[in-house]
Amino acid sequence: MNMARVGILLDRRIEEQRLKYGLNVFERYIGEVLSHAGIPFEWLDSAHHMMERFYDLMIIAAAPNDEATSQLIWSYTERGGIVVSYAGINALAKRLGLMKSVSLPTGYAELPESLGDTRPLRFLGAVPWVRPMQYAEGGDWGPGIRETNGSLHGSMEWGSITCEPKGKKLGSVLQQFQVGSGSIERWSIDLLGTIVGLQQGTAPVFDDGVPAPDGSAPIDEGLWKADDRVELDWTHDRVLTEQGAPYFAHPYADLWREAIISHIMRRMAQKGKILPFVDYWPEGISKIAMLSHDSDRNWDEDAIATLDILEEHGIQSTWCMMKPGYSAWIYPRIREAGHELALHFNSNVNEGGRWTSEDFKRQAVWLQDNVGQKAVTNKNHMTLIEGWGELFLWCEDCGIESDQTRGPSKKGNAGFLFGTCHPYFPIAWADEQNRLYNVLEIGFLTQDLPQFTDTGVIVPFLEQVSQVRGVAHFLFHQGRIQRFPEVREAFRRVVKEARERGFTFWTGSQINEWERARRTIRIIGVTENDSVILGTDDHTDQAVFWRPLRENEQAGPEDQVEIKFGVVCKRMTRSIQSRS
Repeated sequence: MNMARVGILLDRRIEEQRLKYGLNVFERYIGEVLSHAGIPFEWLDSAHHMMERFYDLMIIAAAPNDEATSQLIWSYTERGGIVVSYAGINALAKRLGLMKSVSLPTGYAELPESLGDTRPLRFLGAVPWVRPMQYAEGGDWGPGIRETNGSLHGSMEWGSITCEPKGKKLGSVLQQFQVGSGSIERWSIDLLGTIVGLQQGTAPVFDDGVPAPDGSAPIDEGLWKADDRVELDWTHDRVLTEQGAPYFAHPYADLWREAIISHIMRRMAQKGKILPFVDYWPEGISKIAMLSHDSDRNWDEDAIATLDILEEHGIQSTWCMMKPGYSAWIYPRIREAGHELALHFNSNVNEGGRWTSEDFKRQAVWLQDNVGQKAVTNKNHMTLIEGWGELFLWCEDCGIESDQTRGPSKKGNAGFLFGTCHPYFPIAWADEQNRLYNVLEIGFLTQDLPQFTDTGVIVPFLEQVSQVRGVAHFLFHQGRIQRFPEVREAFRRVVKEARERGFTFWTGSQINEWERARRTIRIIGVTENDSVILGTDDHTDQAVFWRPLRENEQAGPEDQVEIKFGVVCKRMTRSIQSRS
């Protein structure tokens, strides 16, 4: 069958030029977005390769803004290709009858239902194209804007731009241009910079962040943490529980990921192409929840109480251990119950820790020596972080494959403060060539209910995670489980509400193992009977494959159909494996 070919153009010369001057090329993160979505694609390092093998859709991640490259893009489109850009290809604006407008540092976008979630979505950078002033009242202003979608909102007065969800319209979210037999589809928003910025911040952590004006999140306490670089708005991005507790309600980064994937899928379906992909989760599992615990005070009775409540519910969890740890006889009981033993790195100088690679390694070795196994997972004590990628570097050096540090440290910033509940591989700063760290980040939403924030967040968190199919990760300290009946009751409510909604509980190591396994699956084709052709049969027994229905295609009576990324998709079989 006619399988879609998707390419990503990341021009090597432009990438090297930007890195030379210390400029980030976060546009390369589109590869992580597609990989996590399970979509096959190919990298191109020069625009000249666009014409050598025909691609149905070409994402222009980074390319020269010169006439030669613009002509190559134009010629590719005229031949029937679809070009997608995220706030780039500005050299083509004039040729398309528009002009580049002032850049918007932050704002909110409203998408039509055909593109994704219709709530205002926060973005961190946009470069709209607008009509030249002489054509503002009409006239011949371009070779064919077929459609404009959505709107960017903010407020602009005397040259300053403020960020308001319902502010003045400052441009379109997506503009589509018919060029020959193909189309140029340009998002005004720097979606990759937005996703990275939401997930990891827009700058390294060198000082305290800005606290919540209502006093609910005093992050300016002199300890540098992950949430000192949160790019959300204390006013616009939080909502209140019925009891008045504020929390960040929107997984913006995940919703932007879905908008990217939905757009690609819809365009391929309209073109009559098959775009197969690997589901997020394996056969029989649709939603994942996770419980983790930080040992902190290291009392044996805390461990026993936590083991008891986990056994009561038949759940395995992740135990993050901090020096000096429990008595030696505790660890075999934890392992025998099926739980994961992980590292809880403590860099707090007030507790004898240091933010150094040597101290991280020393604590990782301590864990291995004392619990009898090497850690797969880490979570930093108090969510302490400095710099940008140091933590991930240290994890790599110690063979730790996953991290859970990115979560709230204060009552007022519980929820989706980093815009995501999905596992993802973080990106390095320009000094490391913006590579992806080989460390899977699995952030958490809240801790120690109802003491951290009230239990009114449980259902909204589960519903949002269910919508985007991420991981509902709740942290409960063993010490608080042991000491406080209300924490044990909240624990039971989390489990009850999650199971009623179809969540399966996994440990961090299980999530890490599956995510890495599914990314090794290579789809290389589609058969005439609608089966995927795989480059290897490793890890495929549990994998689930889907494809969007093509335009005007009807599902058969025996077809399994579900909505994925806002698109009607049909489940595919896997009848052929190829070792080629």
